[in-house]
Amino acid sequence: MRGSLTALEIAHELKITKEGVRQQLLKLVEDGFIHPQEESKGVGRPQKMFSLTADGNSKFPDTHAELTLKLINIISAMGENTMQTVIDVYEETGKKKYHEEIDTIDNLEQKLQKLVEIRTREGYMAEYSKNEEGYLLVENHCPICAAATICQGFCSSELNTFRSVLGKEVIINRVSHIIGGDRRCAYQITSN
Repeated sequence: MRGSLTALEIAHELKITKEGVRQQLLKLVEDGFIHPQEESKGVGRPQKMFSLTADGNSKFPDTHAELTLKLINIISAMGENTMQTVIDVYEETGKKKYHEEIDTIDNLEQKLQKLVEIRTREGYMAEYSKNEEGYLLVENHCPICAAATICQGFCSSELNTFRSVLGKEVIINRVSHIIGGDRRCAYQITSN
């Protein structure tokens, strides 16, 4: 959820010694789950940063990617209209479910808190923060990544759902996209 971190930052996060973290990091690098990379941050020696590899990321839930991909390929073979119908139903189902939990809330930040709660339950490891423009909604994991990679209609559908449940007075723009090579999906949310 934090992106690339130094060994010291990981030690603080896990509340263990830096040496204990280093031993684990060496094993994780050897196993191919994380990737070390040196980064310069101003004056001084570059810092060694550690981030997940694709193999490391695959250890998180992926909502049965292989079956999903097979089903998407079968549906796509039935015709473009069939795939679009599936995406439309996916979107409407999501909107209905989210509206049931969010519609009773009037405050944008409280709506966003509830959306983060829902998305985290679904495996997206969501969080949000305030910034100068409004709010930044971040999803640190994508449990439907395999499906979204071959059919980006699912990503568009989710963005439409966010816009529907947060309200017409809100502008939402995707600023980072896992499918585009970013480490997470992020959405800038501003009041109109």
